[in-house]
Amino acid sequence: MENLAREALSLFNVHLTGRHILALTTFEHELLDWNQKFNLTAIRDVESIRTKHFLDSFSCVLAWKAGPPHRLIDVGTGAGFPGIPLKILYPSMQLTLVESVGKKVKFCQHIVDILGLENVNVIQARAEDMGQKSGQRETYDWAVARAVANMNVLSEYLLPLVRIGGTVLAQKGESGPAEAQSAEKAMKLLGGKLKQLIPVNLPGVADDRYLVLVDKVAATPPKYPRNAGMPAKVPL
Repeated sequence: MENLAREALSLFNVHLTGRHILALTTFEHELLDWNQKFNLTAIRDVESIRTKHFLDSFSCVLAWKAGPPHRLIDVGTGAGFPGIPLKILYPSMQLTLVESVGKKVKFCQHIVDILGLENVNVIQARAEDMGQKSGQRETYDWAVARAVANMNVLSEYLLPLVRIGGTVLAQKGESGPAEAQSAEKAMKLLGGKLKQLIPVNLPGVADDRYLVLVDKVAATPPKYPRNAGMPAKVPL
């Protein structure tokens, strides 16, 4: 974990305290343990978990610098990434984790419970259904997703959840810039505007990675998101 702390600091200016390290170590142990039974993630060794899950989650900090979200929603969180590592860094943040697969929801709830994380909602749902719920729609400062869908589909999942003045953050691989460009029309339709792309370097990971930031500049028309399955089937 010393390595992780060093890299978090040098890459993202994230200071990991003893409390953070303790929580991340527990998270790591539980993930390795549950993974043997439930196949939660393809990333199975300690080194890769620290780089491709923990460090990758911390990279989101580049997007908000010193002003972390008050309310964050993580859509398609899987085994809790990037949401839970970010919640460990920012204990006062209100976090909602959304995941449609039951065993992953169960694991996230388990981690929230054993780490004693407060103000975390773990919800089993499809992103499209969340975006039409009152109390969820247009209420979050930031909506984040990692490797969930193509950018034009993802915009329809995330933009309806963010308040005007809030921001969507998509963690993307090397296709990030091309996806962002081809999704600009969809973003505009949904009340979004492409803000910037931030390149991310992870140690030992050869692929280019990007944070794609989309500002919410206008209300999302009521008909979006469309019914579950539609955004992916017929992208905007």
